Amino acid sequence: MMDAAVEHYFEGDEMKMYRFYNALMDRHFAADKGGNEIGSVWMYTSSIEAVNSILAALKDVQSTNQELYNKNFDRYVELLNKLYDGLDYYAGTYTLTSYTQTKEWTVYGVNRSNSKGGANVVGKENVYDDNEWLVCEMVRAYNITGDAKFLKKAEYLASYILDGWDCVLDSDGNEYGGICWGPGYVGKMACSNAPMVAPLVRLHNIYKGKADKITYRIIEKGTRNRIEDTKTKEEYYLNFAKKIYDWQHEHLLRKEDGVYADQVEVDGDEGNLLENVNGVEYRKGLPLKGAVGNAWTYNSGTMVSGAAELYKVTNDDVYKEHLEKLIEDTRKYFSRTKFGMDDYISYAEHKPGENEFRQWFADVLMTGYVEAYSVVNIASLSINSFQKTLDYAWERFRQHNTLPYDLISGWLESDGDYKYRVEAMVTFAYISEYAQLASYEVNKVVE
Repeated sequence: MMDAAVEHYFEGDEMKMYRFYNALMDRHFAADKGGNEIGSVWMYTSSIEAVNSILAALKDVQSTNQELYNKNFDRYVELLNKLYDGLDYYAGTYTLTSYTQTKEWTVYGVNRSNSKGGANVVGKENVYDDNEWLVCEMVRAYNITGDAKFLKKAEYLASYILDGWDCVLDSDGNEYGGICWGPGYVGKMACSNAPMVAPLVRLHNIYKGKADKITYRIIEKGTRNRIEDTKTKEEYYLNFAKKIYDWQHEHLLRKEDGVYADQVEVDGDEGNLLENVNGVEYRKGLPLKGAVGNAWTYNSGTMVSGAAELYKVTNDDVYKEHLEKLIEDTRKYFSRTKFGMDDYISYAEHKPGENEFRQWFADVLMTGYVEAYSVVNIASLSINSFQKTLDYAWERFRQHNTLPYDLISGWLESDGDYKYRVEAMVTFAYISEYAQLASYEVNKVVE
């Protein structure tokens, strides 16, 4: 599937990625509206996720299938490096005034540029969650390959994202907390907070027992002065993982169904983000109002991953309790079956032409289940349902090693012009799922 996807979606050594592939006409851009659209950095990152998952699975099966490992590992490391280099077309440099400082950053914008480093990243042209998914994959890439460039990139982007944490103090001396969707936005999204929890725990693990330190900026209580503080990386990354997890659990968990809402509304104006403090401009703190918006699978999936990773390093039963309940509640809330097809479950409701990212959202939830399995084995029920539905589609609907958006009903006539159009990140989600399911099977046997 991955080899086919590289042919279907990418063009040239620059790894230019098209958003759509037409599985009927077998060409890398669809013959319908928007067919020549270039993938955003978010979509591009899903291909890195897929390669990472394959590499992780190859390492897991190495002891039982050395031949498979030898034939594929190095060539997928090469592909990973090509994708990493291609990220430069999404990179750009700008100066940001945050809650504690004004600083120049080189980060990744939403849209691809025609030149390396030339992307527009000002204001709403970059968002924190796009950079967060990259942190996640850069940490994974480092843990898989040991290549220091991935760790360096992960830590740099993490410092940029955590600079966006609202550390302004309220009247009681507590931080408002939360990370806005992006520097140009005011809404504090689930997708710009929880994705950081698991990779921060993994950064903590990398530096566990080491003396490496990090210096960062905070707001001093009482004076509102912006000052520097220093901690070991081991402590800093774990503390921030806990803080983000606690914030999202407190403000975005829906009591009525146990899953997470899309965002927290705030008292803020996107046209008036700055304030003057002791003669210096900083970003304003944004008092919280309440949780609003849809419940999407990925916003709960990242909290499944976060709770699992936090429990593994802290052994705090609170995280395990949260995890058990969230696994049950997400299965209950998000799983769907088709009439007469009760044996096959989907976590991505199919609506032709509407929010075609839902299969990737579901992939994030499955990732959480796999990561949680060693802590809470009830996750196996949901993991097995992903496997069964993917296999059903693979046996019946595969065209040019590509699967349809609807894994149970296949290539639906009712989709009209969208019938054979497949999002790149949907395809990469399926690839990542299959690879993670391979790792799950191996590690399940080992246990």
